[in-house]
Amino acid sequence: MTESSLLKGKKILVVDDEQDILDVLSEHLSMCQVVTASTFEEAKKLLESRRFDVAVLDIMGVRGYDLLEIANHQDIPALMLTAHAFTPDNVIKSVKEGAAAYVPKEEISRIEDFLTDILLARAKGESPLVAWQKRLPRSYFQMRFGAAWETADREFLDTLRSAIQTRAREQKKKE
Repeated sequence: MTESSLLKGKKILVVDDEQDILDVLSEHLSMCQVVTASTFEEAKKLLESRRFDVAVLDIMGVRGYDLLEIANHQDIPALMLTAHAFTPDNVIKSVKEGAAAYVPKEEISRIEDFLTDILLARAKGESPLVAWQKRLPRSYFQMRFGAAWETADREFLDTLRSAIQTRAREQKKKE
């Protein structure tokens, strides 16, 4: 299977409290079987009753971290998609709590790439965070958090690296 066709027919749950985001993602992922939810309760029912290949979860408005916990319990990789919660603390929290990727909504046009990375990593038994770091390199974080973010908040960078390494080790143990 080629990378470009990896998403074809996959079952994707998309959760966001903004209908326009649900519409845009459904359009971008037209090659998939997209199921949408706009509330925590609706998404929780879907996660607990149906099987998905991956979930795309908003953080704000739908209790995204609670949904991430449910997705992890169901062994469904989750991509956290956010606009207002794009902060160093939420990056670390998402990685520590098991998100496969943490993507700002401004990168929504590249959603196929992020989801393909997640599915490829899963198929290979690898951590999807390695590919995620390549798609959102240090320069991206410098742009978002300031040019001196690495030196100004060394603890953030060290915590993020540690969380990624821990997740990679946990992934290898599962094999």
